[in-house]
Amino acid sequence: MVSLNILRTVGSFRTLPLTGRLVTNQPAAFNAVTCPARCLVVGLAKDTWTSKKTLRGTRSDNELKRYFWSVTTVRSYSTSNVQMNCWRCKEPFKELPTFFCSSCKVVQPPHEGVSFFSIMDCEDTFALDTHKLQKRYLLLQRSLHPDNFSQKSAEEQEYSEHQSALVNKAYKTLQKPLSRGLYLLELKGMRIDDGTDSGVDAEFLFELMEINEALERAQTPEEADKISRDTKWKLKGLTAEIDGALRAGELQTAKALLAQMKYFSNIEEKVKEKLSGYM
Repeated sequence: MVSLNILRTVGSFRTLPLTGRLVTNQPAAFNAVTCPARCLVVGLAKDTWTSKKTLRGTRSDNELKRYFWSVTTVRSYSTSNVQMNCWRCKEPFKELPTFFCSSCKVVQPPHEGVSFFSIMDCEDTFALDTHKLQKRYLLLQRSLHPDNFSQKSAEEQEYSEHQSALVNKAYKTLQKPLSRGLYLLELKGMRIDDGTDSGVDAEFLFELMEINEALERAQTPEEADKISRDTKWKLKGLTAEIDGALRAGELQTAKALLAQMKYFSNIEEKVKEKLSGYM
């Protein structure tokens, strides 16, 4: 007879959202946990589920334990149909993301669910190495640029375009601290809505108003340049604070600091426009 504890465990586990399901490698404990930024969205394939009635009639209690142990082991595939082998020669991939098949060398379609950090082969941290990021970007664009596939098949031309566009998006997102921080928060299920004053108090808004007024009154490049230096100093300090908050797992603090960074980034752009007007 099948253990009631096993059936209860399976029944409760099936009620979890499919896209958020990641289980531990302990047979008797099926716990939902957060997927790291560098991994895929992990879930169980729909065809792994078998009805309780069928299991009761065909499997012993020990067999059932072994069965659910095998199908709930952590796997690197997602519910968004991640391609796990080459679309042409069917060679299985050793790692993701894979841009070219190691066997037949053809370009592969983008893998849905893979984070920008994995695409750019860098650590999923706020203080990443931007020089390494740029090298990775140039390397990928040289190999994936659509011009390289003008004489290839229609599939390869299409995949190269998609891959090149995805690499561009990943690079632009991770290149600047603000967009990188916002992306990290999104990976953790948080985001700052545009047009809101999330984490911004009245004193801070008053400070911003004074800076904007000073910029409007600036009559010389020297006056605008001073505001530029002050703004960069503010952004540098915020960058250090945000990095510390994210490392400590203080997401609400990081969210509030990123909201402030958005305002100072806007001021930085206004200063650039002002300085360009003197040229």
